[in-house]
Amino acid sequence: MKIKGYYFITDSGLSKHGNKSDCCEAMKAGVKIIQYRNKNGSTKEMYEEALELRRICSKAIFLINDRIDIALAVNADGVHLGQDDMDCKIARKILGKKKIIGVTAHNIKEAIKAEREDASYIGLSPIFETATKLDAGIPAGIKLIEQTMKKISIPIVAIGGINLENAKQVINAGADSICAISCVITKNNVAEEIKKFQKLFSF
Repeated sequence: MKIKGYYFITDSGLSKHGNKSDCCEAMKAGVKIIQYRNKNGSTKEMYEEALELRRICSKAIFLINDRIDIALAVNADGVHLGQDDMDCKIARKILGKKKIIGVTAHNIKEAIKAEREDASYIGLSPIFETATKLDAGIPAGIKLIEQTMKKISIPIVAIGGINLENAKQVINAGADSICAISCVITKNNVAEEIKKFQKLFSF
């Protein structure tokens, strides 16, 4: 698959206007891939919200964080899995070849393993220090991007502590896509903040 540009992840705990509004703004800004992440909701709540967001994001790739069952229930385009979630190779058996599976990697070894297990892309994290995800791990810096891109052929989405001040160096290091959560969804105009990141890419 091809990924380029800003990668959007929901976070209702940080959001100023809510997931529905944020996804509408992301679509307005031309985002091509959106991940619904909800660590605290019940299965019913997640299903109902994911179903609504799926409709809003119909013109973008729509992924569900962690929950393969929710992804199947709402006919999402795929899932994003962490290191403590189901192995990519098992998820691939369940979802089939056509669905997208992203896998978080904290080092080169995890990235190589994910590619071997037929991951569609890697979420390399954390690049810089972040407070958005408490279990993100120790920041690896842009060197990890440079080293990882030499070892794998699937796209790299960089995440963790990325903002407008450091985003360009992340892109220059070889990231195909970047995610910046807190410096976008905590602002009044989410679409305008996203567009600032989109402009850093040469489409």
